[in-house]
Amino acid sequence: MARLRAAGSVFAEDEARMLVDAASSPDELESMVARRIEGEPLEVIVGWASFCGLRIVVEAGVFVPRRRTELLVEEADALATPGMLVVDMCCGSGAVAAALISRQPGLEVYAADIEPAAVRCARANLGSRGRVFEGDLFDPLPGSLRGRVDIIVANAPYVPTDAIGLMPPEARIHEPRSALDGGSDGLDLQRRVVDAAPGWLRPRGRLLIETSERQAPATVLAFEHGGFAASILRSEELDGTVVVGTLLG
Repeated sequence: MARLRAAGSVFAEDEARMLVDAASSPDELESMVARRIEGEPLEVIVGWASFCGLRIVVEAGVFVPRRRTELLVEEADALATPGMLVVDMCCGSGAVAAALISRQPGLEVYAADIEPAAVRCARANLGSRGRVFEGDLFDPLPGSLRGRVDIIVANAPYVPTDAIGLMPPEARIHEPRSALDGGSDGLDLQRRVVDAAPGWLRPRGRLLIETSERQAPATVLAFEHGGFAASILRSEELDGTVVVGTLLG
């Protein structure tokens, strides 16, 4: 614990406990501690992240789910009813989809991500409860879903390119750039999701996208240009911001 604290860990005691629980031998524990001191994400070292009360499988090269994204789950859960068809776009480890299924097992869930490692983790986290596809945004989804989706949730990358260098080493070194880089203003992927979503949603279908508090007004404009009525939802407790849109027409 002292070594972790000396390396700058704010939660050294909690991290030490997790590493001890995960290690199968003193040698493995020593290796894990060394990896953590070198800046590797704790969740990758132990193989899971806590999210919405679940243990979400993560591995090297996969975006680690953040607590703020629990707001995305809460808002989607409030809109969903059994039997609805939900798509988790830019799903990463599948944390959002897994959390929604745990709350509403009757949902029909699909997920997609461009990173092979993320898709592998999402399939492990969803199992037989959902289908996960590898590819760019909506491209890999079955065409039979067009016009049938009730809710799309997306934690698309929204870090401006120039700000990636300012992120903690855990993120900018150990997470895939494709899971972070949102283009010059951070909204490139969000705009692509908004532009494509109407072709997949039912009339009055819902699109929910995580964004930052600062970027939220620009995200709303993208929604409105894409044919949605949109509003901003904010949780100070989670430090999370979500824009919720309803497809008009």
